[in-house]
Amino acid sequence: MTLEVDDLTITVRESARRKTLRLTVERDRSLVLSTPPGVEMPTLEAFVRRKQAWVYQKLAEKALMQKQIRHKRYVQGEGFLYLGRHHRLNLVDEQEAPLQWHHGRFHLRRDARPDARHHFIRWYSERGKQWLWQRVRMFAARLEVEPAGIKVQDLGYRWGSCGKGDMLYFHWKTMLLPARIAEYVVVHELVHLHEPNHSEAFWLRLERAMPDYENRKQWLAEHGMEVEGI
Repeated sequence: MTLEVDDLTITVRESARRKTLRLTVERDRSLVLSTPPGVEMPTLEAFVRRKQAWVYQKLAEKALMQKQIRHKRYVQGEGFLYLGRHHRLNLVDEQEAPLQWHHGRFHLRRDARPDARHHFIRWYSERGKQWLWQRVRMFAARLEVEPAGIKVQDLGYRWGSCGKGDMLYFHWKTMLLPARIAEYVVVHELVHLHEPNHSEAFWLRLERAMPDYENRKQWLAEHGMEVEGI
């Protein structure tokens, strides 16, 4: 269900467990209104109108952030995220792989700097295949689902996706998020193996699997863009 308020289009999601209305601005600048069941449209519209100035401010902030994202410089001491923590870059003259991570630092071979972004993406993707698969197996057992496997790649504005044949896809940037937020992305996609759409049943099942999912989801909506810029 969607709600049109002036030039805003809002996706409305009902949940039997919600007691209050909540409006969020997602990473891709889409709007989601979470509501208890049975709230009439005029009440929802009035709520959105009270929040309208805040919505425009958030949309402007996200648009500005997209323009001002500072792309990384592959120089000595630059910080790079891994599971929510910054790790400094160390440039070295010799090592076997172009990019390695050990003792809490990334080590990049100097002659690999021209392709440094490619090496980082490959490193995050390879690490993601291990870390995310471990979490997938752990949460899959709780949710009683059997995913076929995972792939880690660039998904644009999506953190994850559930594909044909019960295959799960994750954005390599998921490995830049704090671990508890990356786990939310994992559980979100696993629940899709039960519920393909974002129905009330989907959110109820997600809440049972991860009771504090709304806090994690909110963090992702508000801060997810901060991991951009690799």
